[in-house]
Amino acid sequence: MIIQNETHDIQTATGTMRTYVYRPVAEGKYPAIIFYSEIFQQTAPIARTAAIMAGHGFVVLVPEVFHELNPIGTVLAYDDAGKDKGNQDKWTKPLEDHDTDTQAMADFLKTQSYYSGALGAMGVCIGGHLAYRAALNPEVKAACCLYATDIHSDTLPAKEGNNSFARTKDIKAELMMIWGKQDPHVPDEGRFKIHHNLIDCDVNFTWHEFNAQHAFMRDEGDRYDPALALEVYRMSVDLFHRTLS
Repeated sequence: MIIQNETHDIQTATGTMRTYVYRPVAEGKYPAIIFYSEIFQQTAPIARTAAIMAGHGFVVLVPEVFHELNPIGTVLAYDDAGKDKGNQDKWTKPLEDHDTDTQAMADFLKTQSYYSGALGAMGVCIGGHLAYRAALNPEVKAACCLYATDIHSDTLPAKEGNNSFARTKDIKAELMMIWGKQDPHVPDEGRFKIHHNLIDCDVNFTWHEFNAQHAFMRDEGDRYDPALALEVYRMSVDLFHRTLS
């Protein structure tokens, strides 16, 4: 599908959130995916991933995940300074504020004539965690979580008892969990912890581990695996076509 993109400034409980919307040009009603970025916000690789997903018949929203902590339009570089700033942002923003961001995007979609009413979530790195977190929202029917960080380690700020690991029992959406076996951010013991928790909580999920490094989907840098990225795109599209149709 040929796609178009536009920018919306959505009002959230914690301020204005710049959100980039990618959607098919053809008229009609389409399911939507909230696509949560890495700590660097909407970089060129994130924009390309959003465009790929939109081209398969979805409305894709890319929020600035740390909008409270940066000027509108901020994109951090893939360097040490960008990594340090992005990590500081993720350790500063409470998960509860991400929850209200998700609800604000769901409410925005309901005002748009091109939205079918079916909502999914997808994300990479910290965005994978935020997609997992979004699955707590009853409006979200499915989530694709790619090498989601900080779930097993409980290192993101939240009120007592409200971290994502503890809240897994409240997830009703279908999850697809994607991991790289050579990912130092989520080592074997961390993945095992998440896997067993999903089983214990009786969540509907699939689990996929690949011989890949962290950020293997990012089409910049030396960790990119193009063949694997194509396979995971196919899996993601299949998940959302099945659950959001």
